[in-house]
Amino acid sequence: KVTARSPTPLSVRSFIDVIPLPVPLSVTVGLIDVPDGCIGRVNVSKELELLEMLIDAEGISLDGQTSSAETGLHTALYRRFQKVGSVLHPHSPGATLLSRLRKDEVVLENYELLKAFDGINTHATRIRIPIFDNDQDIPRLQRAVDAWLDREPDPHAYIIRSHGFYTWGATIKDALRQVEALEYLLDIESRLLGATPA
Repeated sequence: KVTARSPTPLSVRSFIDVIPLPVPLSVTVGLIDVPDGCIGRVNVSKELELLEMLIDAEGISLDGQTSSAETGLHTALYRRFQKVGSVLHPHSPGATLLSRLRKDEVVLENYELLKAFDGINTHATRIRIPIFDNDQDIPRLQRAVDAWLDREPDPHAYIIRSHGFYTWGATIKDALRQVEALEYLLDIESRLLGATPA
C-alpha cells in the first residue's frame, strides 16, 4: 500500500478498494445508485457503475480524465494508513443533517452497532466523529483532517459539514460495513435531536 515513505502505487476499485500494483495508480471509481430515502444494504455487485482512470499517489490524473476534486482526501488516507484498502465517501442525509445541528463532533456511545467498527468488540464504548467545515480548497481541508488524525489514536470516520462522511477499512467489505453502521447510527442520533432525515 502507498505510505508517505513509499512510492508504491495502488489499484483502487469500487469507491477505492486498493491493491498494490506497479506505477501509476489504477483507479476505478464506483458510484452506487441508492433510491431516495433508502438506508440499508445496497447490492454493490449489481448497482455499481465503474469508471477506470489513472492517478498518482497525490490524486492527480495521469490519463487526462478528470478525477473528483476530493480524490486527495481519499489518497491521503491510503498514504497515512498502510492497512487501509478501501475509502468510502457517501453523501449521507444523517451525516449532513447532524453536521448542521452539531458544532464540532458527533459522539456515538453505548450502541451495539459500534461493534461494526474495526477494533471494537463491545457496545460499552464511545467514538468521536469530528465535523470539518466544507472547503473547496481541498489541500487546506486535508491539513485540518491530518491535524485531527495526528491527535486521534483510533479514528473510524469524519464528517464534512453539509456534505457527507468518510470512513475506511482494510477491504471494501469492511468499509461498507462501517458505512452501513454509520448511516444507521447517524440517523438515530438525528432523530434523538428531533430531526428526521429524508
